[in-house]
Amino acid sequence: MERTDSNNSADLQWMRTTLERAYDSLPGDEEADAVEVNRAAGALIESLGTGRLRVAELQGHRWLVSVWIKKGLLLAMKMEGLVSQETGKFVASDVRIKHPNSIGLATFIDEGVVMEEGVLVGECAQVGKRVHFSTDVKLGGMLEPVQASPVIIEDDVHISGGCGIYDGTQVRRMAVLGAGVILTRSTPIYDVVKGNVLQSAKDLPLEIPDRAVVVPGTRRVEGEWGAVHGLGMQCQIIIGYRDEGISARASLAEAVSRLGQFRGGS
Repeated sequence: MERTDSNNSADLQWMRTTLERAYDSLPGDEEADAVEVNRAAGALIESLGTGRLRVAELQGHRWLVSVWIKKGLLLAMKMEGLVSQETGKFVASDVRIKHPNSIGLATFIDEGVVMEEGVLVGECAQVGKRVHFSTDVKLGGMLEPVQASPVIIEDDVHISGGCGIYDGTQVRRMAVLGAGVILTRSTPIYDVVKGNVLQSAKDLPLEIPDRAVVVPGTRRVEGEWGAVHGLGMQCQIIIGYRDEGISARASLAEAVSRLGQFRGGS
């Protein structure tokens, strides 16, 4: 997603047109100039590294993906010397990182983020301000398909140890994920506070609501055989909503303490 206040519009249009034409060209098509494509791909990697461009950006309440940037990234990855472990990613200057960790291509990590040991941030992931990653958190990459939204973590989210967030899941502002929460496109989220089930739609990713407090849980397997063997399936449960001004840890502890008041089915 382009930031027009930081990019010359003519240069941006040249970059976009060159990369899209090269990506969409057929094998043997001589229309795309190899030198120009290489220059455009290099400019894209530089712009992503300085934060002037982002793969996805919030417009109103929806995150919009710049498909042309992902096309350009796929081209750049085939070009010798353009992409390395240090290039094409933006990490704000005050981000606190405890090594070892891994941060993928085209990621954007905003101000005030804390990353404990063993955090893996996959390709194109977008991380907002003041997010806290505890130990061994994993964010999946989402470079392909080019139309797909990446994993997005909004401002002031707290992610406890051992969580995994994949398939373009979006975690909205101030949410709290308890230890071991796993979120994928096929994961249903059982909201015991509001009494509904959240799932991804056909063309939309799974979305964790603002301020939701999520913990791992189980639901029983239906049917006589499952009941005889006491089988259960992993699920994720919203057990509360965080109040403004309350810390993530306090919100999680309070929500757990109130959990006994909810009585739900399977």
